[in-house]
Amino acid sequence: MTKKRQGRRSAEDAQKTKERILKIATDLFSEFGYAQVSLRSISERAGISHSLIRHHFGSKEQIWYHISDETRKHMESYCQLILNSLPEYLPVNEKLYQFSIRVLAFTLINQKPIKLSSDVIDQEGERFDYFFAHSSELAKIIDNLVSEYNASTTHSHIEVKEINWEIILYAHAAASLEPFLKANWPGSSDTSKIHLLKHWELFNNLMANKLQVKQSQRLFPKGLNELIYSV
Repeated sequence: MTKKRQGRRSAEDAQKTKERILKIATDLFSEFGYAQVSLRSISERAGISHSLIRHHFGSKEQIWYHISDETRKHMESYCQLILNSLPEYLPVNEKLYQFSIRVLAFTLINQKPIKLSSDVIDQEGERFDYFFAHSSELAKIIDNLVSEYNASTTHSHIEVKEINWEIILYAHAAASLEPFLKANWPGSSDTSKIHLLKHWELFNNLMANKLQVKQSQRLFPKGLNELIYSV
């Protein structure tokens, strides 16, 4: 094997190792919170030596920064995918409606970003400041849609912060109050998918009414996966 091939394999192995470290760390941070996770616990779960983790990232904090950056980029990319996938002929109120309910559906199914953000909110400090300082692109996407909606309507204008808050509120409630979520619909099937769908339906009605979306233009999926676009 040539040195060039050896170098390529070595680089590929190093990248796979870094990706595994980040995946395991994301799982642990989401499940237990940043403060309760150590490099040793990441090492043990990943089956990778403590020294190798330090070699790639240096510290637990640097791992968290990598995860925060990748999570933010993924959410920004997905939000842009939603916008690009919506039919151009849709009126702006329906665009904003579909964008909002599809974002929530995505966060209900993929809860790790919400759990990570919830954890950092509880631990104010440098990570808290970093998280919010680098979330501006997501805010711009919603801001542009809301501005377009307000410019097109004679009804009462809506505030960007209202839309942001309502999405965050429903996403965090599902992630952090799961036992209450299940208890709220005791007669329904005992599966998280059914309970999350019922939770989403509350938000669906809220946004449809807020944005003056006709009943015929509202979405009524049988499951949240129907609202998710393939990345």
